[in-house]
Amino acid sequence: MIKNYNYIEKLRETGLRPTKQRIKICEILFNREKTFHFTINDLVKIISEDLHQKISLATVYNTIHAFEKKGYLKEISINSNKSYFDTNTSIHHHFYDEDNHELIDCNENDIDFININKNITGKKISSVEVLIKVASDNQNHK
Repeated sequence: MIKNYNYIEKLRETGLRPTKQRIKICEILFNREKTFHFTINDLVKIISEDLHQKISLATVYNTIHAFEKKGYLKEISINSNKSYFDTNTSIHHHFYDEDNHELIDCNENDIDFININKNITGKKISSVEVLIKVASDNQNHK
């Protein structure tokens, strides 16, 4: 468990005042043993329903985006209007369950080597992260 003074320092490093609300956001995000995948709306719901606290959507939004810019969180875009955030900022792959709207870490060993046949002139590939979208197979098998 990380103590509040570490959160206060993390907030100050991002240029945010360490208010009670922002410290609570830090506790939710970083006081976990496992990776946490979430949308901003998911986080607001957790704060409101599970913790019975009120933190404005603007505060949550600004805090999450400030953390992402500082490298404390990674943003994973699912489509043009839906993004998840990940507390694991290392290079890794994901499954996206379209039925349950859930982002799941994919073990690197589950994906064979990826061969990139083309690159952009004057650029080098710095990383490759795969997003695999999955959904129920609703076909009737007879």
